[in-house]
This record gives sequence, C-alpha cells and structure tokens, in this order.
Amino acid sequence: MTIILYILAGIILLLLVLALLAPKTYDVSRSINISRPKGEVFEYLRSLKKMDEWSPWAKKDPNMEKKFTGTDGEVGATSYWNGNKDVGEGEQEITKIVEGERVESELRFLKPWKSTSDCYMEVKGGDGQTKVTWGFTGKNKFPMSIMMLFMSMDKMVGKDFEEGLATLKSNLEK
Repeated sequence: MTIILYILAGIILLLLVLALLAPKTYDVSRSINISRPKGEVFEYLRSLKKMDEWSPWAKKDPNMEKKFTGTDGEVGATSYWNGNKDVGEGEQEITKIVEGERVESELRFLKPWKSTSDCYMEVKGGDGQTKVTWGFTGKNKFPMSIMMLFMSMDKMVGKDFEEGLATLKSNLEK
C-alpha cells in the first residue's frame, strides 16, 4: 500500500513540475510580400468569404459546410465551418478592425477539441508593395500545456500559414 502511495505522489509531483515548465502561450506568425497596393490587399483580407479562396484549410476539405452571419468585412461577421477530420468544426469572428492596417478575429474550435485562439492579419507597405503578416496566438491550458513541451504549435500550423500566404500572393498578383 505504501508503494502505491509513493508512486501516486511521484506521478502528481511529476505533473506539477511539468505544468510549471510547460509553455503557457503560443504565438505563430508568417509574412509575405505582395506586389499590390496596401489598400487593395487590406480590402481583400478583411473578407471572411474571400478567405476560402486562399485558405489552406479550404483546400483540405472543399466540401466542408460553411455559413456566414453578419456583414462580411465588419466587426461581428462570423464564418462557421464543419468539415472532415483535417479541418474539424469551429467559427471565426471578426473582433476588431484597424482600418487599412489590421483585422483581428477570434477562432473558436469546437471539434476535434474545444479551444479559443486569436488570429490577425496585418498589412504594411508602400510603393505598390505590401507586407502581409498572418498570426495566431493563444493560451495553453492544462493538460494541453504539458503536451506542448513535446509538440510545437509553430510546426503544427506554420507550414499551413506559409501555404496560405503563397496562395494569397498568387491570387492577388494575377
């Protein structure tokens, strides 16, 4: 009986130490330069409906169920999706717009697991060149925080961001 208590105490202690060491937040972003005026790029990026034209996740499930509510491109506009195992189920809501500069959204994932993250699209530029930065931030909650000691959010979604931005560039430079 004493051995079992020592084992349980050891497991609990290990979990506590891992929870203390685990990353509490994540921040992933990628950027690309697009040969288009900043205003045109910004207007394109503020549309949740147009996001399907360049989003890597739209390619992973072209048959996913999509619904839009609110006025696209304005605060409160929401895009809902329900797709295959690669895209899951969730919604994205525009929460803030800094006109001509930045669009912020809240991503609410419902399946395969519930979580909430913040997403942003930021544009900077001049002389017909625009730098677009796509970012994704959030908090790692216990026990997921412990798993993040062995996994990298950057490695999990970074390549998708790169693919999406490359498609965005291609679409806008046509």
